[in-house]
Amino acid sequence: MKSKTIGQWLTLSLGVLFLSASPAKANDQVVKLATTTSTENSGLLSAILPTFEKESGYKVQVIATGTGKALALGRQGDVDVVMTHAPGAEAKFVEEGFGWMPRGIMENDFVILGPNNDPANIRSSKTAADAMQRIAHSDVPFISRGDNSGTHMKELSLWKEAAMSPEFSGYTSVGQGMGKTILMANELHGYTLADRGTFVAYKNKTDLKVNFDGGNALANPYQIILINPSKYPELNHKGAKALSDWMISDEAQQMINQYKVQDEQLFKATYQQ
Repeated sequence: MKSKTIGQWLTLSLGVLFLSASPAKANDQVVKLATTTSTENSGLLSAILPTFEKESGYKVQVIATGTGKALALGRQGDVDVVMTHAPGAEAKFVEEGFGWMPRGIMENDFVILGPNNDPANIRSSKTAADAMQRIAHSDVPFISRGDNSGTHMKELSLWKEAAMSPEFSGYTSVGQGMGKTILMANELHGYTLADRGTFVAYKNKTDLKVNFDGGNALANPYQIILINPSKYPELNHKGAKALSDWMISDEAQQMINQYKVQDEQLFKATYQQ
């Protein structure tokens, strides 16, 4: 990330003063959080946010959408805080002055799901790019979220890495969240790129299997980012900061690690002091 100018640091310093000096308003009890469908579909937020709400007195209004839309809501000043999983887009969001205090809070990984019989034979692939090439050269459908989400951005980067354009006959862009995309891939007996957390949460609803697991190469980190108070002073910055502080607390990080579906851990807490 680029070094900040004196003016940028001054802006952020004034923002910190704003957080401590602004009088509370009635509607400041609601914190608007724009986040990804994966955090919602996996059930994580429903499991941990009630604890924050009980302890803080704030009510979190979750707007679950793709990362691109979540960051757009932040740019427009329509939400108080964002929690997303697309490092490049997040860095740009901060560099443009819309976001500040980005904190890495957790991660899972991306996997390529497909039919149990693996018709494109991607289980023997050495890399994710190789797996994508095999899918494109087969007649098997590939279902893309197509919604400018963090998952969609990762998928596009994999096609680029594979030196391929996703324009083959089996490619379908659906403009849907992760859960619905997984269900559509299952119905069409096709492949899709998914975050592991949502797949585990939907495992009993589909016949899809993890046909390619890229390990660290397909790591999927999540950040929580505050909205710059100098751009939108009317937002609930105190509530947003309280949520961000809680997400990196020992309590929240432990809850993230302990959250399981079907006895599987969905996310790994990553914040380091």
